[in-house]
Amino acid sequence: MFERIGRGVVHHPWLTIVAWFVVTAAVVLSAPQLSTTQDQADFLPSTYESAQAAEIAEEAFPEIREPAAILVFKHADGTAMSDSDVAAASGIVDQLDGHGYDDVDRITLSEQVSADGTILIANLEPRADSDDVIYGETLMDSIKELRSDAAPLLEGTGLQLGVTGDTAMMLDDLEATGDIDQLIMMATLVLIVVLLLLIFRSPVIALLPIASIALVMIASTGLISWASEMFGLQVDTTINQLLIIVLFGVGADYFIFLMFRYRERLRAGIAPRDAMIQAVGRVGEAITSAAAVVIIAFLALSLSTLGQLRAWGPALAIAVAVTLAAGLTLVPAVVSLFGSKVFWPSRSWQHTPKERISSRLGNLVARRPKAVVVTTGLLLAALALGATGFVATFDQSGGAPDSESARALSDLEEGFSAGETRPTDVLVRSTADTTLDAGAVEALADRIGTVDGVARVAPPVFNEAGTAAQVSVVLDAAPSSEAALSLVRGELRDVVHAAAPADTEAYVGGLTSVLADVEDAVNVDYKVVFPVAGLLILIVLALLLRSLVAPWYLMGAVALGFLASLGTTVIVFQGFMDEPGLLFSLPLMMYLFVVAIGTDYNILMVARLREEARAGHAPRAAASLAVRHTAPTIAVAGLILAGTFGVLMLAENATLQQMGFGIAIGIVLVAFVMAILLTPALTALIGHRAWWPGHQDRPTGPAARAADVTPEQPAVPLGSRL
Repeated sequence: MFERIGRGVVHHPWLTIVAWFVVTAAVVLSAPQLSTTQDQADFLPSTYESAQAAEIAEEAFPEIREPAAILVFKHADGTAMSDSDVAAASGIVDQLDGHGYDDVDRITLSEQVSADGTILIANLEPRADSDDVIYGETLMDSIKELRSDAAPLLEGTGLQLGVTGDTAMMLDDLEATGDIDQLIMMATLVLIVVLLLLIFRSPVIALLPIASIALVMIASTGLISWASEMFGLQVDTTINQLLIIVLFGVGADYFIFLMFRYRERLRAGIAPRDAMIQAVGRVGEAITSAAAVVIIAFLALSLSTLGQLRAWGPALAIAVAVTLAAGLTLVPAVVSLFGSKVFWPSRSWQHTPKERISSRLGNLVARRPKAVVVTTGLLLAALALGATGFVATFDQSGGAPDSESARALSDLEEGFSAGETRPTDVLVRSTADTTLDAGAVEALADRIGTVDGVARVAPPVFNEAGTAAQVSVVLDAAPSSEAALSLVRGELRDVVHAAAPADTEAYVGGLTSVLADVEDAVNVDYKVVFPVAGLLILIVLALLLRSLVAPWYLMGAVALGFLASLGTTVIVFQGFMDEPGLLFSLPLMMYLFVVAIGTDYNILMVARLREEARAGHAPRAAASLAVRHTAPTIAVAGLILAGTFGVLMLAENATLQQMGFGIAIGIVLVAFVMAILLTPALTALIGHRAWWPGHQDRPTGPAARAADVTPEQPAVPLGSRL
């Protein structure tokens, strides 16, 4: 089938290229605008308590918004504020409030001064009619403008002003990391160009994948927009960064897989067009199976209870599917127009290199497979032990430690509770269509105030009809800290439910409640998504290899590589860098890329193992030849993808550093340890039994008529072939 695809594309290259441009243009011109959000509450099902609280708040108190930012006033020397200082701060707030910043409803000075009299705060409230305003660009621009406007107003007052809160922190994180999308894009482009130049010594090959993947990215974004609108998917802003990595990482992988095989066929004396047809025929099944594995892994996220993950799955699956289509059609069509000139000005494609490193690795795997399995297995297992110490955290407040928002938050916490930035809300609603008993609601508020870990409780606020009430609760701990999440998930909710007035329903809402529910949802998803994805990948491998044995040890190797990657990240960040925990979604991110891409590399290696076996080579000789021919391809592909993620470690944001390191080290382990060493060594060690019951290693064609081959007696001496 794949040779037929290759033949059709190679014989009609211009038609294929024009079709790609026409279809892409049609998709882009007709696609709706892709809308994104950063509010985690948008992704929770309505069955979770924080979502039910949000529903009551939206219906009964549409005019109330949590502060998007907090203005923190203090003296530089930390002394207490006088009445004149408070008056000066009040005047500054009035002038800033009168400025009329976009998406800002009002800025009001708090009536509270810290207990020691050193800190005074003001709240910036967003407009109630704005969607996703806290994380919107307009409000972040307003915060930036406010900071600039405040500087001259502070002159001569002896006061310092710092702006913190959700919007200010987001603004500072973005400024600290720069435009991370462009950073990832540029780093990826440089890695692809430099590595391909070093390997193929051709500017044409170095730039070709960039152009083709750029076209794929445009088409994918349009299709994702259509899918989001048709199926009502809520996509978060991180999808843009993930798309860059998936498209350029996976796209570069498939391009490299194809070009290495194309060059190999040219070196065998095949004419350029026929060489490309054969390359598509031989590598097409491998990259299609690899893409199927990645698509299945992503689509398994559709089973998630968390809307964010459900949206990620189809979006990334679409991107991989389009990338696969380009790898089988667009790239071969373009390369066929160049022929062997695609390697210009280098002539190295005409000569088979000695491949000393891969040959030595192949010899090692073939001669001592048991030693290779034991060594690599123990290494991965030792690193995997670190995963047992994984501690999930939602606290990302330290993303930009030297930023204004971080300093202002530190100042605020010296005078007030850390929870002042995002109070927790308790929503009470009558279930009998009657007005609430004000005294009973106040009694509930008093009871909440006795909970250990609650700093203060504001008086209840009732809606106009008197059927709902909101109680603002400030916690001692920071809103996204594990202490706050544990308190809200446990005692606070228990008290609220138990002390709720008769004929009412009471729920705990707010950011901390949302994060507690997100954590619970993610833990449930891990128990559903991982096993389902693993089972489906296992089925794909079984169908590809016609074997019931090989898929199990391949999946076991990938799982071990995943755990080793997570364990290494835990050891580095929680151990050496003394971080209190790692990003809660890090295991999921590593699953998406380490497991899926790691299986890609395994499939490429096993496909070559099967090809060499069908050519008449015994298991050990097949393993040696497979490593020799495939290791360079996997190494280059792994370096590009690992380097793409590794650039995230340049950011000052701890979250991005963890993500970048975790996935980069994961790709390195699955590419260089698992796919190049462990997988072929296991296959050589198991021998013909690895292909049971399909026996896909049986020689075909001329090889089937050659002398009988046994595992103990290679078809040819290893040294003569390597």
